[in-house]
Amino acid sequence: MNNQTKNKIIPWAILVALAIVWGSSFILIKKGLTYFSYIEVGALRITITFLFLLPFAIKRFKRIPKNKWKWLFVSGFVGNVIPAFLFPIGQTVLDSYITGILNSLTPLFTLIVGLIFFKQKAAWLSFLGVIVALIGAIGLITSLSDGNVNLNFLYASFILIASICYAFNANIVKTFFQDIDSITITVFAFFTAGFPVVIYLFFFTGFVNKVAHNPALWEGIGYVTILSIFGTALALMLFNRLIQITNAVFSSSVTYLIPVVAIIFGIIDGEKFGIFNLVWILLILGGVFLVNSRYKKKL
Repeated sequence: MNNQTKNKIIPWAILVALAIVWGSSFILIKKGLTYFSYIEVGALRITITFLFLLPFAIKRFKRIPKNKWKWLFVSGFVGNVIPAFLFPIGQTVLDSYITGILNSLTPLFTLIVGLIFFKQKAAWLSFLGVIVALIGAIGLITSLSDGNVNLNFLYASFILIASICYAFNANIVKTFFQDIDSITITVFAFFTAGFPVVIYLFFFTGFVNKVAHNPALWEGIGYVTILSIFGTALALMLFNRLIQITNAVFSSSVTYLIPVVAIIFGIIDGEKFGIFNLVWILLILGGVFLVNSRYKKKL
């Protein structure tokens, strides 16, 4: 296999691996919520990831130029800390596969954020994709409302805000971190933004005392640990590398595949999947495909 072939295969291999790992993240969050509050799940996820990545930081401080530290903090806070809390909040009401589907709007938001804040350009087909995907999202949320549309929109909005955060982070990594390896980006994004969360979990919540008096909670910690190490730390290293070797929108296209994995895990876990909802899901994925279409010619 020549280098040119490898260069074409590697991005797609990373994309599929990320889809499997991140597609299973929503069911792991759901499992974590059976043991802990959404605040505890979010803080524990950040804390475990922080502790896992901490050894990598020791020899990497000199690799970070002084002018990059502020962007590492922004990347860590916007791209990791905020979504880590928003997804559990949303999943206190929404099924895990629904959050996975709504998360597929990330490439759409990546395009919009790039246009507004990072001076990117887009074809008219991309704007059509924005409209189609939004129609699909609104239709899906409405069809799942069971007469309580406002409640569903409220909790769906947490997932949409998290996706917008991911969109900002993808553009930040592509714009400011091309000269830094993906492991270093991931390590110090968590090192800068995650440290306050670690302090909060251990000293300003009753988490330690809660776990000490209830050994059964260690099973919940196990679920969040898998989520943290594989679904956050290792996955982000791969994702940041993918952004560097392709572009922000292609990398965000992992969300084409995430809903498929999320739906499979949701059905296995007993969540109800209405066939009619498939229409709205296809509209979302079709819109996201259109948003990303002009980038495919470059790869």
